[in-house]
Amino acid sequence: MFRKIGSELKKHVLTGISYMIPLVIAGAVIMAIARVGGSFYGITDIWDPKYADSTNGIISLLHSLDGFGGLALGMMFPVIAAFIAYSISDKLGIAPGLVGGLLARDIGAGFLGALAAGLIAGYTCLLIKKYVKLPKSAASIMPVFLVPVVGTLVTVLVINYVVGIPFADLNKALETWLNGMSGTNQILMAAIIGAMVGFDLGGPVNKAAVTTAMALLTSGIYAPNTAAQVAIIIPPLGLGLATLIARRKYNTEMREAGKSSLIMGLVGISEGAIPFAVESPLKVIPATVIGSAIGGALAVGLGAINQAPISGFYGWFTVQNWWFYILAIAVGTLVVAGMSVALRKDSAGQEESYTVEEDDFDEAEWEA
Repeated sequence: MFRKIGSELKKHVLTGISYMIPLVIAGAVIMAIARVGGSFYGITDIWDPKYADSTNGIISLLHSLDGFGGLALGMMFPVIAAFIAYSISDKLGIAPGLVGGLLARDIGAGFLGALAAGLIAGYTCLLIKKYVKLPKSAASIMPVFLVPVVGTLVTVLVINYVVGIPFADLNKALETWLNGMSGTNQILMAAIIGAMVGFDLGGPVNKAAVTTAMALLTSGIYAPNTAAQVAIIIPPLGLGLATLIARRKYNTEMREAGKSSLIMGLVGISEGAIPFAVESPLKVIPATVIGSAIGGALAVGLGAINQAPISGFYGWFTVQNWWFYILAIAVGTLVVAGMSVALRKDSAGQEESYTVEEDDFDEAEWEA
């Protein structure tokens, strides 16, 4: 029973995340364009209101673009809450989820508050639909009046007076702790995030680290995202590279998987490493965990700052200190490749077939 409940909750949360990610990427990329553009004029705070009335039209435009990106990024909490609720109770949950997510954002409850709002809204609407029975003559008021009003009321009351305050306190404590990190502590944090991302290659641990890191972008905390985005691409790049430098250790199918893995790594999809992890988990997962941890720690330790939730090659050059960022990717990739080759035996007599199941890549696109 608990496994079924856990599976359902995971499904609802991942649905919300899948709808949230395009919005977050759009907002963050627009902000990154504005800030990179501002750097050409020697401006490091293009978001400052003083640039709104600049006599230079381009600077004024860049300031506006940063605001537009921030507007999109600020919608991440309402959207994830709305579509978690939608996953639970169909479109009945969208309105209560949106309002609950907005409230979670406004009281500072953050990502956890938005998750709670989506779940509360969704299950409240589902229970109303299931147990409240009206006469046929009044049935039409259920979806347009009763469910949205009661669902929204229950959601905002619970968020505001029950779960919102502790989540807001927890979120504030987390932000203070992360902002207070420096030196060795920050590098250790980056290594832990990198290791989590490299552990299950798109699974729950990976997504917990990546999604939390992206949520912190709204608070201006960039180190976790920097570590996560580096770590996303290191496993597929490293394992793809391993099939090139030690071809005799891989059969034909795994060498073909290696080519795909390289391409998927370059565009930011960690699931490219799944065929290797499934085939030899005890040899591959230690390599991906260590390589991703080293890459994430190195990027943060050297001062690279990735302000956008983009791991693919097309976003590398928008990163502050991008040369250190690419160096960290290269080092992590070499660690994964080197460990994979060292731990693996020759493939002679091991030409068994391996086919990647379609489900392995169900959620690959949101990490691109």
